[in-house]
Amino acid sequence: MSRIVTLLYGVVAYLVFQGVSLYAVGFIGGFWTPTRLDGAPTHSLGVALAVDLGLLAAFAVQHSGMARPAFKRWWTRITPQPVERSTYVLVSNLAMLALFAAWQPIGGVIWTTDGLVRGVVIGVYLLGWGLLFYSTFLIDHFDLFGLRQVWRAFRGQPYVAPRFHTPGLYRIVRHPLYVGWLTIFWAAPTMTAAHLIFALVTTAYILFAIQLEERDLSATFGRDYADYRRRTPMLVPWPRKDRADDASITAWTCMKDH
Repeated sequence: MSRIVTLLYGVVAYLVFQGVSLYAVGFIGGFWTPTRLDGAPTHSLGVALAVDLGLLAAFAVQHSGMARPAFKRWWTRITPQPVERSTYVLVSNLAMLALFAAWQPIGGVIWTTDGLVRGVVIGVYLLGWGLLFYSTFLIDHFDLFGLRQVWRAFRGQPYVAPRFHTPGLYRIVRHPLYVGWLTIFWAAPTMTAAHLIFALVTTAYILFAIQLEERDLSATFGRDYADYRRRTPMLVPWPRKDRADDASITAWTCMKDH
């Protein structure tokens, strides 16, 4: 791939990600978008469950499978190294687009909110999105979504992996990015049966993905990550006596390898 094509490919993949993210805000939250988690069912319960669980399973297999080091080593024999991350981002977002298009509402309201309570829940939901994106910028947003790789390739510079560090929220919990996702999934002003299934399955997937990610991080960073893992909670912050010693520990930890 020429340098210009490499750069354009990465930019397009990033723009697709931005568009999918914007659509996801409405799709999950239940406003503005033509398709959404919550809606009137159009198929039988069995068909809807089969479709929805199949879409979630397909996304999980793709998202975690392509992030594994073994897959990356194989994939970069076919795909140029500078666009490996952009390809991952693009394929992940195509999987999300398929979910948006084919998702089947089930009906059945678990809970609904009105007035001030609804406003507060929507506020928490949007706060989850803010936390999610803020967490990506705490580490390296543009590396995470492939732009840094294609930019360096465009300039003829070798890729340098982000350093191992724990900025800001990463000193409080190991995975603030996932805290953002969990907030998004569960802060629902209206919770239908389909939304509940989505929240349960994606929560289970996140907990599983964290185990895969931390296994890879431990293999890469060894004792440094083991110390960081011992000192810092995974998702729920709590006081720890030895956290003050963590100032010298650094970690590159994010959804890059989940």
